[in-house]
Amino acid sequence: MKSKVSLKEMVGVKIIYALLLVCYYWMWARQDWHHYYDTIQNMIAIFSILFFAAQAVRVRKYAKEEKDERAVQILHRVDAIGLKIVAAAVIIIAFASAVAIMDGRMAGYALVGTIFALTAIRFILFCVMSKD
Repeated sequence: MKSKVSLKEMVGVKIIYALLLVCYYWMWARQDWHHYYDTIQNMIAIFSILFFAAQAVRVRKYAKEEKDERAVQILHRVDAIGLKIVAAAVIIIAFASAVAIMDGRMAGYALVGTIFALTAIRFILFCVMSKD
């Protein structure tokens, strides 16, 4: 594979990382059990290992390439917007937990859901802001 690794690709891959986080939280926090959960867990584990190995190669290749300064600046702006979004979401989740609207398990689902939503929003904002 001789193609260059773009910053857009590096930002987009974070969505898969967040999806894996949601899957692993589901495996840890669920309170029921079905026979097919073993298959799902094994598939997620195998996919994680293969995905992390493939990404290690891509990240190493990206580290050796010359960076696009404009794209890096746009990413910093997008990250600043994302920080404001996640701060508001965490405050809402903390308040909902404090007034007993949601229990700890549901707060955890809300947090990992927020992380997943934030990575998707981050990718979309980066794509929109970096259009020429």
